[in-house]
Amino acid sequence: MTQPTMPTRRKALQLLAGVPMLPLSASASAALLSACGGSDSALGYVSASFTSMAAPTLASAAAMATTTVGSTLNIKLSDDSVQSYQLAYQPFFVTGDLVADGKGGKILSGGYYDINNKPIIDSTVAGSERHFFSDAPDGTSLLTVANPTVTGLKGKAVFAVVQFEYTTWAQDGKTDMYGKLPSPIAVLTLDQDPATGKLSLVKYHNVDTSKVHGLWITCGASLSPWGTHLSSEEYEPDAFSIASNAMFKAYSKNLYGDEATANPYHYGHMPEVTVNADGTGSIKKHYCMGRISHELVQVMPDNRTALMGDDATNSGYFVFVADKEKDLSSGTLYVAKVGAGFSIDPKATAAAPLTWIKMGSATSAEIENLANTLKPTDIMTVKSADPADASYTKIVANGKTEWIKINAGMEKAAAFLETHRYAAFLGASLGFTKMEGTTVNIKDKVAYSALQNIQSSMVAGNAANVPGNGISVPKQLVAGAVMALNLKGGQKDTAGATINSEWMPVDTKALLAGEDIAADALGNTANPNTIANPDNLKFSEKMRTLFIGEDSGQHVNNFLWAYNVDTKQLSRIMSIPAGGESTGLHAVDEINGWTYIMSNFQHAGDWGSIHSVVKDTLDPLIKANYKNKAGAAVGYLTGAIKQPALAKV
Repeated sequence: MTQPTMPTRRKALQLLAGVPMLPLSASASAALLSACGGSDSALGYVSASFTSMAAPTLASAAAMATTTVGSTLNIKLSDDSVQSYQLAYQPFFVTGDLVADGKGGKILSGGYYDINNKPIIDSTVAGSERHFFSDAPDGTSLLTVANPTVTGLKGKAVFAVVQFEYTTWAQDGKTDMYGKLPSPIAVLTLDQDPATGKLSLVKYHNVDTSKVHGLWITCGASLSPWGTHLSSEEYEPDAFSIASNAMFKAYSKNLYGDEATANPYHYGHMPEVTVNADGTGSIKKHYCMGRISHELVQVMPDNRTALMGDDATNSGYFVFVADKEKDLSSGTLYVAKVGAGFSIDPKATAAAPLTWIKMGSATSAEIENLANTLKPTDIMTVKSADPADASYTKIVANGKTEWIKINAGMEKAAAFLETHRYAAFLGASLGFTKMEGTTVNIKDKVAYSALQNIQSSMVAGNAANVPGNGISVPKQLVAGAVMALNLKGGQKDTAGATINSEWMPVDTKALLAGEDIAADALGNTANPNTIANPDNLKFSEKMRTLFIGEDSGQHVNNFLWAYNVDTKQLSRIMSIPAGGESTGLHAVDEINGWTYIMSNFQHAGDWGSIHSVVKDTLDPLIKANYKNKAGAAVGYLTGAIKQPALAKV
């Protein structure tokens, strides 16, 4: 590694003002500037790289039980000097903390509210009733707003939107709460120190979601090119079996006070949050982007084309092309058909081609109206056994074989409210498993998509696999892969109509893959020195780096990785508390001259079979760190400058 050189005062000021870097402590900034001379020569940013930290082990059990960072960001400048920043993790809060509400009072971070914005109470421990709060913060966006009016700031106003996916357990430790509470979403007002870039929480605002029927299992998120937070609702509830869905009944009870009030067709859509100048937020749902297991949505630089993650068994590549820029309230929905040559081997030379089936065009308002008025049997008939009737079409959806018949005139309702079933009916390639985050490399015009697992519907011979749909591998790779998709314009759909987008995926090829192994001494069942079960993805244009957050049942600790697409260097930059998942990833190249990597985690100490070696040692440590395992952190990676070295050491 090139040794950092002693910067001049002018160089240091330029470095602090214009080069991608992580926020520094005030003392580190002062130390940098105090070492400076007086040259007027200019410096330019060239590249960034990360060193890779070792995975923690029981030799340092405390490191396995918290967020651990042992990596360094190295910034190469145009004079070939390198500035190095030792990374660290800085939380804004651990869920369950009381934080400032901006009005002189306090509010519970990650707290749950019903349709009337009243706190939902956990009564599972008699005499210790408390406001439910989440242990699963997820999608996060960092942004600015013109002319902010929040009071009490010493520096500049920066805002973060953070959503909370679910709560794992009630406080009794026995009552499963997954999916039974309406997901909260909050706007954080952060005070950015202009001298150091440090972010400090000054206001927490809970967004009122009552006008969009509450939120259902909000998972990954992204920042739109026009500065709004694009949320998600995954695992859309099956409207045909809703009467026997105990989880959905509990959700409805907690949200509305009644088990039968919530309508399944109101969930599985794409919410969008707009941050206001006063640090509040407003929300709307886009019902015209397909009712699928929405994960990370990536809008392309045209402000119209959205590639959507679909976190389901028998999931597909879905793209929505909006009619107008910066407006997702109307447009056309497409689903991909995968051609020959699909492979999960990064060494494979060819990519599998993608063609696109048009599912339909609609406005959000008309689909919401259909959701309000239609029953599932108004749209189609679904049979779980072969009816021996040629008017039915055999499909596989959500891992199950079904026979369906679309009712006359209900094609649009089917396309936007029964999207998975209708896509399969149209002959789309619904064969992926656990398709998670998406992101885009604008310079190279490449999108990236995470396959958390490659199993069941992707494996030849499995009951959920659909022969001939283009998605078939000879054996499973539970550790998953990251796929790369080339983006082009001038594409036509399968009916021959031109697709009005310059950013349509035209093929798919494996970029990185995990490696399943026999359990090692610590319990890992995937190689700990490479990715496993990728979930969150974000790309930094300036750093030419793909950041990958794991949701792994194979790594004892999940990790956050940085992969440089030019040098092909993969670096582990953070370890999540054991049993937890890396979430909330957001790479921000520049806000007021500073660079941030947002990262959360969820459900620390959620033990699986791979944790048998470490559980007894780590469980008391995690309980002590995170509110008896009820809390989880929302925060970002920060850094302190590495002192200059004048000679090799």
